[in-house]
Amino acid sequence: MPIDHYENFPVASWLCPARLRPAVLAIYHFARTADDIADEGSAPAAERLAMLADYRAALLRAHAGDGRGRWNEVFAPLARSIEQHALPLQPLTDLLSAFAQDTANPTYADREALLDYCARSANPIGRLLLHLCEIDQAADLAHADAVCSALQLINFWQDLSIDLPRGRHYVPQADARRHGLDARTLAVGCDSDASRALVRELCGWARQTMQAGSPLVHRLPGRMGWELRFVVQGGLRVLDRIEASGWNALSVRPTVRKHDMPLLAWRALRMPPPPQNARDRKPAPDRALP
Repeated sequence: MPIDHYENFPVASWLCPARLRPAVLAIYHFARTADDIADEGSAPAAERLAMLADYRAALLRAHAGDGRGRWNEVFAPLARSIEQHALPLQPLTDLLSAFAQDTANPTYADREALLDYCARSANPIGRLLLHLCEIDQAADLAHADAVCSALQLINFWQDLSIDLPRGRHYVPQADARRHGLDARTLAVGCDSDASRALVRELCGWARQTMQAGSPLVHRLPGRMGWELRFVVQGGLRVLDRIEASGWNALSVRPTVRKHDMPLLAWRALRMPPPPQNARDRKPAPDRALP
């Protein structure tokens, strides 16, 4: 089943072990529903926040073992997964914090501010999946955070032509200013030399972040490791597509298609293990590209 929030990247595909698939799908439906409450439809922000507060209360009840209520189809399976796998509460509430932030369509001053959002909107998914795989080493968690943040960043740069007209501004203001741009000029949707240089730089940041987390594919067992290989390569392929468009992301939305799958499989197969002395090293902190 594809996850719509990161629609290029498979979730709970046939590669996912059958024993974990119900929990993965329960987490997905929890996040997807909350994201829809925050982003879809025409309800005002105050109404969305009130619904998210009710949704959070339902989560707390589900974590206590009661999945009944308004969103029974979400919280009944989630409650079962929480009980079966002892899913932690914090990553789930972190997701709701990020979705509540979305209701205001904020701008982000710099990369640090955007990564703080990613730490709550994306990284909790990776940490929950590692929990299901019974992996809790600090280096593995850091690599998972890097992969998830990279996926979120790639989704942002892929969707610029959709998000900007809707008032969603994920481009860090500091990066835009460095290229003589701002939220208003970007929202016009006209590619320029300045916007192409900006998109190229942002995609380079996302690629570096993904590559920093990619050693995790060698730590996940069996089919889950292969699932992650395709996730990583799918994200990198989107960046390839943005580059092939000439970095014209303000007007073009590139996608990964079925005919990309043989290439993704080849790249997934050829992902080399990290050097022995680097396997326990945490990803380096992200810095602005020159």
